[in-house]
Formats: sequence, structure tokens, C-alpha cells
Amino acid sequence: MRFRRARTLDEALDLLAELGDEAQILAGGTDVMIQYLDGQIAPGTLVHIEGVEELAMASVNHRTTLGPLTTHRTLATDDAFATAHPALAASAGTVGGWQTQAVGTIGGNICNASPAADTAPPLLVADTEVTLTSRRGERRVPLTDFFLERRRTALEPDELLTAIDLDPLPTGAGEVYLKIGRRGAMEVALVGLAVRLGFAGDGTVASAGIALCSIAPTPRRMPDAEAALIGSRLESGALDAAAEALRAAASPIDDARASAAYRIRILRGLLERAALQCREAATR
Repeated sequence: MRFRRARTLDEALDLLAELGDEAQILAGGTDVMIQYLDGQIAPGTLVHIEGVEELAMASVNHRTTLGPLTTHRTLATDDAFATAHPALAASAGTVGGWQTQAVGTIGGNICNASPAADTAPPLLVADTEVTLTSRRGERRVPLTDFFLERRRTALEPDELLTAIDLDPLPTGAGEVYLKIGRRGAMEVALVGLAVRLGFAGDGTVASAGIALCSIAPTPRRMPDAEAALIGSRLESGALDAAAEALRAAASPIDDARASAAYRIRILRGLLERAALQCREAATR
């Protein structure tokens, strides 16, 4: 295996155009190196992009733009991100330990396309779009269309994720990310749930975003569950209908961490807790 270092975005795009399928992008390496050492991947060339400054920029305005090299630690500890994206900040703070968070990147978490990617549900409820760039040009893809299946995304071999754009939390809304694991830290999610709810003046739900991880081959937005909550006051009937929509859309697996039946069973309680926390946050 060869190692190539890109110091600029142009160098990175040139290497991807040259190497195609042979290349594997490497940034923090918290996923890639584990998969390589385990024999899950066998790239011909690692293209190291950690030093590409253009990919580390981040700004919070009317729409937030994150460079893919933004670390989990930055997302978890920066006050501006915590205010504009509390669910994303919370999810980033659950990715491994602080050592992993210090080097692991938001771009890597997305492109790894794990079914259990913690940052994916908060990004999905924020209507995130990603910019994919190659020597052929740029294209913008909704995150809902980016995840194709486990460990597979819409990225072409010569493309690089160069920007992540998402909507900050609007006024009169609240959002939360809740993660169920077998222990309180450094744990892969048994179920991860992000909920973003906007409320009208009369207290009814005016807008809803709900997304899950660890319940299907890819992280997934749940439009039927969202529709069940819109217009409600989060009464039991609406929560029951939304939870049933979650169960109908879920296709979890049995694994060493939890059974599929357990993952399905906890959805109703998890949804209610998240929804009520959103309402509380929106009224502060």
C-alpha cells in the first residue's frame, strides 16, 4: 500500500482523478485504520487530507457550513455550534472518547456510512446537503440521498466531500439527540434518535424532523412519523402513531449488542422523551 499526502484541495482532487478506485481518503483515521488493520478494506493508496486547510473551515450564519475536517471535539465544545445545533453537538460528544473526538472528523463519520453513525440523525433533521467535488465539477446531494447502503455512499471514486451545509435550529424550536447504549460512554449506539420540533404559538407542532441510526442498513429520516406529530400537542395518541410509523420503517438486526426486538421495543419511550425535551427547550 502506498501513502500520498495532499496539502491543498487541488492536490487532493488531482490524486483522486489519477487513482480512482485505488484511493482511500484518510483524515483522522479513527475508522479507516481500524478497518484496514482488520482486513475490511485493502486500498492501494491512502490519500491523506488532514492538512488541507480549505476543508477545515466552518461557519454558523443563516445556514451553517462545515468543512469535512471539522472534528467531533470542535462540534461538541464550540458554543456557537452548541447553540445553533444542540443535537449535533450532543451526538459529536458521544463519538468514542475524547481522543477519538480530537482527531475524528464529521466528514469521516458521514463517509464511513455506518448504520450507527451518531452524527447522521442530527444532520438529517437539519436538512443537510453535502457538496461532492471532483475535477469534473461540483454537485450537491441531500444527505437523505447520500447514504445508499451499509458502508456505501453516493460518492464517486474521483469525488471528495468538500462541504456540509445544514439549517440552524430556528426560533421557537427545540432539538435533541438521544443515544441508547450498553454503557454510558465510548459505545456504539443500540439506537440513536434525533428529533427537531418547531412549535406554533398555540403549542401545536408546526414542523418536525425525526431520524434514527442503528435501526436499518443506513441512518434514516422518518417522514411518516414526522407527519403523525405535526398539528398535535404531543398527546399520547400522536406519539403512539409516530412510534408505530417508526416501527414500520425500521429493519434492525440481531447482533451481539442487542436484539432487533429490543431496538423496536424502546422506540416509543425514546421518542416521547425526545419530543418532550424538544418542547421544553423551545420554550426556554
